[in-house]
Amino acid sequence: MSSKIGLFTACVFSLGLATSALAETELTVYTAVEAEDLGRYAETFNEKYPDIKINWVRDSTGIITAKLLAERDNPQADVVWGLAATSLLLLKSEGMLEPYAPKGVENLDRKFVDDDTPPSWVGMDAWIASVCYNTVEAKKAGLTPPKSWKDLTDPQYKGHVIMPNPNSSGTGFLDVSSWLQLFGDKGGWEYMDALHQNIARYTHSGSKPCKLAAAGEIPIGISFAFRGAKSKAAGAPLEIIVPSEGVGWDMEATAIIAGTEKLDAAKKLVDFTVTKDANKMYNKGYAVVAYPGIAKPVEHFPEGLADAMINNDFVFAAVNRASILKKWQERYDGKSDPK
Repeated sequence: MSSKIGLFTACVFSLGLATSALAETELTVYTAVEAEDLGRYAETFNEKYPDIKINWVRDSTGIITAKLLAERDNPQADVVWGLAATSLLLLKSEGMLEPYAPKGVENLDRKFVDDDTPPSWVGMDAWIASVCYNTVEAKKAGLTPPKSWKDLTDPQYKGHVIMPNPNSSGTGFLDVSSWLQLFGDKGGWEYMDALHQNIARYTHSGSKPCKLAAAGEIPIGISFAFRGAKSKAAGAPLEIIVPSEGVGWDMEATAIIAGTEKLDAAKKLVDFTVTKDANKMYNKGYAVVAYPGIAKPVEHFPEGLADAMINNDFVFAAVNRASILKKWQERYDGKSDPK
């Protein structure tokens, strides 16, 4: 009898160890995804992979990028899930990414996949610049709606515009890099000099300018279109303006950090990120996703926005990122929110 009890106890103990071992597979995942979405991302992933726990490290794009670069010689992350492609191109150039072709990657739109074979990163969704214009507050201030980026340098808008700081915000960086592409190096900085005269403050979040405009704290917020559509659907008196010169954009992407000791689990996570289920999840927060045919129409998303997307030179943005941010900080950082 005692031997049977001993055997039963040993089996239970062994099963407990096995279950514990499965439950203790943890991945440190760096992300710039909106904090409100992280629980949903982890929950959806765990429906398929309940044995992998995600430990999130979340901050704005610029801060996460700087953190990864600072940890280059001693990586702390296993995976990046949701960071600007321009940042991942920079990390790739530093040899920090583990090339991997996730299962099903061939189903994605090719512009969402790194050109190398195997790819070093895969895209998830795209966010697109736009201007959130509070019609009620603008009327109170006697403003007329801008039609272009250059219109925003008109003196009537002085103190009425907020935009993201590109050193901390991916949205801010895509704005700055797109202006340099649209207007040229000299013209781009001249434009930003003029725009700076009208800026009330620079935020450290890409969505915050639109949220502030939606709340009536500022008439004009340079942000991204989906945030504006979401706020308008919630009842905010917003007009979402697509500037006539064209709009910058970037994509969120995923990659494995080279040197991770949890490569098998990391590959499972990246496999999941390219699935239909994952892209349906992205579509709840973004109007454009990597998997063709998944995205559903978004209420209040501005017409013609896709046609206004510039032919974004991601390599230019990645290669020149450090020098662009340094120059921007030297010229305009005095109006930034405290960190």
